[in-house]
Amino acid sequence: MSPRRTVSLVTLGCARNEVDSEELAGRLSAGGWELVDGDAKADVTLVNTCGFIDAAKQDSIETLLEASENGGRVVAAGCMAERYGSELADALPEAQVIGFDDYAAITDRLDDVLQGRPLAPHSPRDRRTLLPISPAERDASQVHVPGHGAFAESAGADGTALPYRAAIPRRRLTGGPVANLKIASGCDRRCTFCAIPTFRGAYISRRPDEIVREAEWLASEGVREVFLVSENSTSYGKDLGDVRALEKLLPRLAAVEGLDRVRVSYLQPAEVRPGLVDVLTGTPGVVPYFDLSFQHASGTLLRRMRRFGDRERFLELLDTVRSRVPEAGARSNFIAGFPGETEAEFEDLVAFLEAARLDAIGVFGYSDEEGTEARDHGDKVPEEVVAERVDRLNRLSEELMAQRAEERLGEEVTVLVETVLEDGAYEGRSEHQAPEVDGSTILYGEDLAVGDLVRATVVQAVGADLVAEHDEEPGEAGDR
Repeated sequence: MSPRRTVSLVTLGCARNEVDSEELAGRLSAGGWELVDGDAKADVTLVNTCGFIDAAKQDSIETLLEASENGGRVVAAGCMAERYGSELADALPEAQVIGFDDYAAITDRLDDVLQGRPLAPHSPRDRRTLLPISPAERDASQVHVPGHGAFAESAGADGTALPYRAAIPRRRLTGGPVANLKIASGCDRRCTFCAIPTFRGAYISRRPDEIVREAEWLASEGVREVFLVSENSTSYGKDLGDVRALEKLLPRLAAVEGLDRVRVSYLQPAEVRPGLVDVLTGTPGVVPYFDLSFQHASGTLLRRMRRFGDRERFLELLDTVRSRVPEAGARSNFIAGFPGETEAEFEDLVAFLEAARLDAIGVFGYSDEEGTEARDHGDKVPEEVVAERVDRLNRLSEELMAQRAEERLGEEVTVLVETVLEDGAYEGRSEHQAPEVDGSTILYGEDLAVGDLVRATVVQAVGADLVAEHDEEPGEAGDR
């Protein structure tokens, strides 16, 4: 009998990291490791780090140091570990460091750590160079990409084939009726402020059949909503020879038995085709939700970011969406204080926000990032001015999000119940609210359960959050 080996898995960063952690958890479980929560002392603590911006990197370092103080061995994985490799290992001797290429052999790597054998961290490199420049020539088998692989068939007791994750065992870590589903990895864009492509690599799509099979497995686990995640969802399929692949995939996912909602994250405005708008606003089961990566609204500044669009084009896109589905959800993130941002360009962004009626707004102050073109740009905006602009945008955003929520008073919404509170109260999300990044809906009703999908009427707005009353008769379509 193999000795008991325990591992605690800590996940930092975005939804894509959460999917990667579930791959690591699945591989470790299959390899005989026992997963324990953070309150229990584990033989090894595996920290899936974030390397996006300075604040996220600092959080990752603090988490690694805290884990080392609790005893046991510590291993750094994830984006920060991949981005810095041996540099991180030298700077942080408290932790061993692994890269994405180690994920497929994660059981062996942790066995090495447990036995006191030092790991050899990789030298930092640009992962875009690991795949061909031409998207059509790329294949996930050419390099290890977290979350990519083919399903295998397994016969059940009755001899029928069962879909399950064999090439990439996945173990859900959070449970609940919502799950992230990765459709692609990497990015081919060259935004001057972003370093993500250098450590996540070139863009590569998962094959549609594999995504559908994973969605079927998630539905069998009780999931009712899948949240499609990637660095850039609107590029999905370009390396498969079909730029309309996402438009074809979404109806297939919506047809999976047991799934009631399909939601897409991270849409590039310049790549949102009319056909995609049609599918997102006209397909039952596909949520009319637009997570649009605007970043700014000044055309001149966006060109310096090496991006496309401007205030007028962005507002036209939102108007097109709302002409199809007036209650459609829309969110975006914005950068204040990008090098050379003039007062006029900043006011252009302010004017856009005031007109856009977004449900959720994220604001970031610009900071130099290693390996990005913008770091070498001149005409940097003084830090105190960046801070002032961030503060102004945050205050404006809170007001605008509250106004948008108030516009929904009296609106009928469909709420996915995620938490049972008390005294007939529940918490969930309406269609315009994505998990974790947006607001939530407090629902009042009777005899509801986690996973129920019910219609309700909005009776109150509290900031960006809603309060709604269940107004559906027994036997409604959302009941199970």
